[in-house]
Order: sequence, then structure tokens, then C-alpha cells
Amino acid sequence: MISVNKILSGILVLTLGFSACKVYSFKDVSIPPQVKSIHIGYIENRARLINPQLAPQLNDKLRQKINQQASRLTQIQDPGADYDVSGTITDYNYTTSGISNQQVASNRLNVTVHIIFKNHLDPTGKTVAPADFEADVTRNFDFSGNTSITDAEQQLLPTIVSNMTDEIFNKLFSNW
Repeated sequence: MISVNKILSGILVLTLGFSACKVYSFKDVSIPPQVKSIHIGYIENRARLINPQLAPQLNDKLRQKINQQASRLTQIQDPGADYDVSGTITDYNYTTSGISNQQVASNRLNVTVHIIFKNHLDPTGKTVAPADFEADVTRNFDFSGNTSITDAEQQLLPTIVSNMTDEIFNKLFSNW
């Protein structure tokens, strides 16, 4: 016969487990109900090295993600929207990250996007969060020392765009 304490303990563990899973969900988007519109300015590429495909793909993917996961927001072309997002790719470079037998074993591609968020309803964030902010989103992408930078860029571009989009989205909407 199972005791009441064991049943209650089991329910408590399951409840905590399910609630803990929700904390890590990337679909949790916190947008106050007063916010109706968003302007997403074009993220320009001003890095020293430029991958000409990165900015257009990053912009498209970010717009798609906001459409899908923050769908109640209307994307408008006016920078006077409730939320205004802009940004710049500020760093795109590669370095050697590993050496073996006096030869390059691995390289690392570093990408940084500087994001500017403006809350036109409440820039301080006291009544309509979040407050205005600027932040850098940086990710590193490793590739083999035997791979040329051109080949690595082609191979890594979908991953770079996906990861950077997720990082920017989370910075904007998930309070990570």
C-alpha cells in the first residue's frame, strides 16, 4: 500500500519538474499587453571583415522569428513603434584557437552584433518593461584548421545566423 506522503512527494517532484522545464523554454516571450507594434531596423554590417551574406540573412531570420514567436506584435516600418530594435554587426574575425604539432589544428570565427532597444512607451521600463538598453551579443564558431575561411564561412553561415538570431531574440524578449 502506498502512503499519502509518497503520493504527495511524487506529485511535488512532478510539479517542480514541469515548472523547471518551463524556465528553460525558448518560447517564453514576455511582452507587456500594452505593446502592440515593433520596428526592426536593418542590422548593418560594419565589421572590419565583412561576409556579404550575413547581414541580409540575419535580418530576415530575426524578422521571421519575431513573426513566429512574438506574433501579436505588428511589425511596422516606422521607427516610432512601441518597441524599436536596431543594431550593427561590429565584429567578424577569425583567430587560431588550437595548435597541434606546430600546426593550426582549429580556428575560431567570432561574431558580435551590437543591439539597441528602445521602448517608446516607457523608456525607463517602470510601467512597461523592459527599459531602453544597448547590448553586445557575441558568439564563437570553431572550425578545423584544415578548412579555409571561405569554406568555413559557407559551412557555418546557417549556424551563425540561427544562433545569433536566437541570442538577439532572447536578449529582447526573454530576460535571459
